[in-house]
Amino acid sequence: MTTRRIIVEPRGLASLGLTLAVPAASVLLALIVGAIFLALTGNSPGEVYVKMVDTAFGSQRGLSETLISATPLILTGVAAAVAFKMLVWNIGAEGQFIMGAVFAAGVGIALGSGTPALIAIPVVILAGAVGGAFWASVSAVPKVYLGVNEIITTLMLNFIALNFMYYLIFGSSSPWRDPEVSQFPSGRPIPDSGRIPEILDSQRLDYGFFIAVAFAILAWFLISKTKWGFEVRVVGDSSDTARYAGIAVPRKFLGVFLMSGAFAGLAGSLYVAGPVGALDPRSLDLGLGFTGIIVAALARLNPVAVVPVGILMGALNNAGPSLQSIRVPAATVEMLQGAILIFAVAGEFFIANRLRRPEKKPQPVAAAEGGEA
Repeated sequence: MTTRRIIVEPRGLASLGLTLAVPAASVLLALIVGAIFLALTGNSPGEVYVKMVDTAFGSQRGLSETLISATPLILTGVAAAVAFKMLVWNIGAEGQFIMGAVFAAGVGIALGSGTPALIAIPVVILAGAVGGAFWASVSAVPKVYLGVNEIITTLMLNFIALNFMYYLIFGSSSPWRDPEVSQFPSGRPIPDSGRIPEILDSQRLDYGFFIAVAFAILAWFLISKTKWGFEVRVVGDSSDTARYAGIAVPRKFLGVFLMSGAFAGLAGSLYVAGPVGALDPRSLDLGLGFTGIIVAALARLNPVAVVPVGILMGALNNAGPSLQSIRVPAATVEMLQGAILIFAVAGEFFIANRLRRPEKKPQPVAAAEGGEA
C-alpha cells in the first residue's frame, strides 16, 4: 500500500488575486462558522446578519456610529501593522491606547477653556501620541538594549495602564476626575476648545475619522515610499542582512516600536477628544487595542488596507448591542472577530506556501520474455 504525501513548498511572490482572495475568504468562512453556531443555538443566521447590516449601515446615525467605532480601530490596526511588519511583536496597543487617552485628557484639562481651539486641539491630539510612544518605550528600551521579550512586557503593561486609568478616576482625587460628580466617579470633561469638532448633521461623527485615515496613509507612505521604510522592511526580512548592509538595526527597532505606540496613543487621544470627551474608563475599556491586531492581520499589515477593515470591524462592534433586541448575545460579535482572525492567520500560510503532491516516478519497463531488457 503506497502513501500519498503532500509537499509544502514556498510560493514566492503571491499574485494580487490571491492576496485579495484570502482576506475575503477569511470573512466569508467566519460568517459561515457564525451561521452554524447561530443555527445550533436556535437563531436564524439570516435574520441576525440582516439586523447587523441594517444597524451598521442602514441609517445616517448607524453609519456615523460605525465610523466612530472604526476610528480607533484604524489607528490601533496601523500600530500593529507597522510593528509586525518589522517583526516587532507589540501586543501592547491596548495599554498605549489608554495612556494616549490619559495624556490627551490631562493636557486638555490643563490647557483649560481659555486656550484657542486652533492651538488646543492639535496639542491634545499630539499629547496622545506622546503618551502612547512613552508607554511603548517602557517595553522598547529593554527589548532593544537588553533583549527582553517584548511580547511579555507589552502584554503586562496593558493591565498596568488599565488599572492606572481606573485608579485616576475611581481611586483618587486626581485632576482627571470630575469633582462635581459625587454619586458615581467619572472623568472631568475636556473643555470644548480641546474637543474635535463634529461634522455638520453627522450624528456625533467628528473629524477624528478623517484624521485617522490621513495617518494611515502617512504610515503607508513612510513604510512603502521612503528610504527609512525600505530599511525597516530589510530589517524585518533579515536583521543579519540589514547589519551587513550597514543599517543601524537597534535604532530601527526602537523607532518602529515608538511609532507603533504613537499611533495607538493617537487612537486614544482622538477618542477622548472626540465622542467620549473625558477619561471615562467605561467608554475606553473596550479592548480596542486587541481588536486592532485582528484588523492588521486581516489587512495583511498594509496600513491603507487597514481603513476598510477597520470600518468592517467598527460595523461589527456597532451592531453588537442591537442583537440583544432579537435575543442574540452581543458576544456573538466577539466570536465572529475571533473566527476572522483564525482564518486570516491560516490564510497567510497559503499565501506564503503552496501544497502539491509529488510527481510519480516512471516505472521501469519490464523486459519482454526471451528478449533483451
